[in-house]
Amino acid sequence: MLNLSFVLFQADTIIEEPNIATSQNIVDIIIAGGWMGIANVLILLLLSFIALYIFIERWLTIKRAGKIDENFINNIRASVASGNIDGAKALCRATDTPSARMIEKGLMRIGKPLKDIDAAIENVGNLEIFKLEKNLSTLASIAGAAPMIGFLGTVTGMILAFYTMASQDNVSPALLAGGIYQALITTAFGLVIGIFAFVGYNLLVANVDKVVFQMEKTTIDFMDLLQEPTR
Repeated sequence: MLNLSFVLFQADTIIEEPNIATSQNIVDIIIAGGWMGIANVLILLLLSFIALYIFIERWLTIKRAGKIDENFINNIRASVASGNIDGAKALCRATDTPSARMIEKGLMRIGKPLKDIDAAIENVGNLEIFKLEKNLSTLASIAGAAPMIGFLGTVTGMILAFYTMASQDNVSPALLAGGIYQALITTAFGLVIGIFAFVGYNLLVANVDKVVFQMEKTTIDFMDLLQEPTR
């Protein structure tokens, strides 16, 4: 069985010909696959950088959005109860979270029917969720596309291997193995990138769901606050 970890991470691969020992590294194997193999690897590398950037950027953004002061809604309640609506708005503006922006919109609608306030808050919430989910669809697309591009590299590598068999009189196992190496390398790259993007996508979606839950809880607390009897 071919040891993929040896092919991907070992610096050299020894191809033995009769009376000849040639040291061939992974870059040489990819180049030997022709322009199609090189294009596949370059595309996969580009997708890997894009996936890594999206994951890190979204992870940090979602984590910031999920941080909320436990006393935030209590401070809003105290400000509203004392009639200091401007102070409550200032507190919302000083808190850079989706929940704070939703509450600020609700404060701006105070005096209107509760149904209108709730609708305004919901509209802001939908916009905030859209911002949190930015580029997640791209990450999901990479999770599906990377393995397919890797399999395309496998097909082109096998075509190269069989073409070598048909075009040469004496075909040694070592010469045939070059095309198979190139085929399996692109497959492994594609699978690694696809697995990373898939796992990263699901982690980000789970964190977005947590933030959405916090947003809903804060909205409910705010609407309950508005319905509390005045003293």
